[in-house]
Amino acid sequence: MQTVDTSVQEAYSDLKKVNVFENEFMPHVGSMYNFAFRLTFDEDEAKDLVQDTYLKAYRFINSFQEGTNAKAWLYRILKNNFINDYRKKSKQPSKVDYQEIEQYSNSEDRPSNATFDYQLETTKDMIGDEVSNALNSLAVDFRTVIILCDLEGFTYEEMAKILDIPIGTVRSRLHRARNLLREKLGSYAHSMGYN
Repeated sequence: MQTVDTSVQEAYSDLKKVNVFENEFMPHVGSMYNFAFRLTFDEDEAKDLVQDTYLKAYRFINSFQEGTNAKAWLYRILKNNFINDYRKKSKQPSKVDYQEIEQYSNSEDRPSNATFDYQLETTKDMIGDEVSNALNSLAVDFRTVIILCDLEGFTYEEMAKILDIPIGTVRSRLHRARNLLREKLGSYAHSMGYN
């Protein structure tokens, strides 16, 4: 009889997890993707980051307190995933797919006088709007506070919880980030007619 009670309790617990996941977490998937994309500037990386975030959220759903800010909880997981991935990637040397280069160089479809500008090819996705480039050039800590506050609309208190830092640090980091953006965009703003 006890095994029946245990299996009923487990089934109820699983059903409750699914309910919380569907009602509390899934409505934020769009804003989670937007945040991930603004951090990575790559669609595939952003999708992977969101997927990893939701997997961790489900895995650790028991540590989520119902009735609290689910969006802030998810943002914190995403931010931590991004920072961990960023640290791993920054320690790895950059990779070149020599097989792809060799296939192109040896291709019969390639005109004989064609040259391949590898620098242009690798930077073509980085060329874009001045504001995005300036935001992307900021250090991760500064870029994150700008995104959370100015683009996503989180309060200082929510940002402090997401980033796991004191509110004073949030304010000073945001102030520094905005000043850095102002410096980076000064000439662009002037060319657009702003003083």
